[in-house]
Amino acid sequence: MLRRVPWLVSVLSLFAACSSGNGSTGDAGTTRDASTSDAKPTDGGSSGTESGTDGAAGSCLGSTLLAALGKDRLIVGLTGSDAAAASAPFDLRYVYLSGGLFTNTTPCTTCGTSCGTTWWGCYNTPPGAYATDFIMSAQKASPAQVPLFTYYEILQTAVATISGFQEGTAEVTVAATNTGIMTRYYNDWRFLLNTIGTTKAMLHIEPDFWGYVRQAGDPTTLAAVVGAVNPDCTSQPSTIAGMGQCMIAMVRKYAPNAFVGLQASAWNIAGNTSSSTNVATDATAVAAMLQSCGQSNGDFVVVETSDRDAGYYQLVQNQDRWWDPTDTMLPDYAQDLTWIKALTEALNVPALYWQTPLGNSMQANTTNHYKDNRVDYFFGGSASQVESGAPVTVPAHFSELAAAHVIGVAFGAGAGDQTDPDTDGGNLTTKMKAYVASGGQALCP
Repeated sequence: MLRRVPWLVSVLSLFAACSSGNGSTGDAGTTRDASTSDAKPTDGGSSGTESGTDGAAGSCLGSTLLAALGKDRLIVGLTGSDAAAASAPFDLRYVYLSGGLFTNTTPCTTCGTSCGTTWWGCYNTPPGAYATDFIMSAQKASPAQVPLFTYYEILQTAVATISGFQEGTAEVTVAATNTGIMTRYYNDWRFLLNTIGTTKAMLHIEPDFWGYVRQAGDPTTLAAVVGAVNPDCTSQPSTIAGMGQCMIAMVRKYAPNAFVGLQASAWNIAGNTSSSTNVATDATAVAAMLQSCGQSNGDFVVVETSDRDAGYYQLVQNQDRWWDPTDTMLPDYAQDLTWIKALTEALNVPALYWQTPLGNSMQANTTNHYKDNRVDYFFGGSASQVESGAPVTVPAHFSELAAAHVIGVAFGAGAGDQTDPDTDGGNLTTKMKAYVASGGQALCP
């Protein structure tokens, strides 16, 4: 469901949302619409328990992780400008690391043209300052915000390296088998982890990639370059499964206080209108695939509702991507939460909603002002209440998220022309303030 803004957005604005892309396909045979240590983090993690375990399946998954993050309720985050991040007591702030890698095999020690022009490490100088500046900005917020990095580099690096490369399963079958790409890829991942060091942060590895893995086949037999170019992962198999296991193991080694997760793509379910579809069966199939790729040693799994505002799809793409907020007609939110509950209980880790659209009913369906209902569904109340100054209360939908083992929601535009925290008329800010003032939603009531 993800689309991305070109990497240049990251260069021009330190903390802007970075996402872009085109159409892609869902699970095999299903077309999508176009457009090694197993230890838990040492800082507040659940030491003494199996990595990734946060209680028995079906219990209050995520309580340990929230406690480690210093939270006692479902968290709310965003990506956007400094002003937007400071407009309400948000719990989390995320940013993309994307655009491609350095041109040499190892990270540059100084920034210059020999380093390439798209590597995130030189968006600020010296190399790595982009990440450390983001961490410091999040930590200086009041209250301090948890920094989350969405690491999205395989596609952009492959596009810059292989002529005519396109998004899709080629990321799995071509890019991940390319020795030159994967040498730089692991070296950059290690550089990021060393830059994070002992800081408490969250890491989100390669959105969409794992959905393409599911399309491509069995990750335990799909080839990938792993230990041949990465001395940290010589014990992992040279498969896509080994690649995922390797990246999570490297987090434990180099960034011991960070929390990490892969992304689960609900491509078969997001637009489903058939009441006979077994949503749980699809979720457990996704979970099994992710488990083989290392998610069993992760801390959370990332999920999303859509990559762009529904109003954008309706007006610009002539597609119906609306979910029914009354949960009486498919596709709706109840269906998605059923899928997430089955997913999290199969994985035994909680979920985090990410890149959730910010559109609302008061927008005009123009660039940066498209309509949607995600914010209003999660928080309750309507955008018109916010505009009129009427009280906004927190309804039962956050409790439904908690019941599905969702630890929180991160809001952000999935492309540069979508509604964002600075253009939504203050809807997210007002509702976040009301949410915090109400005491929020406990994960384990």
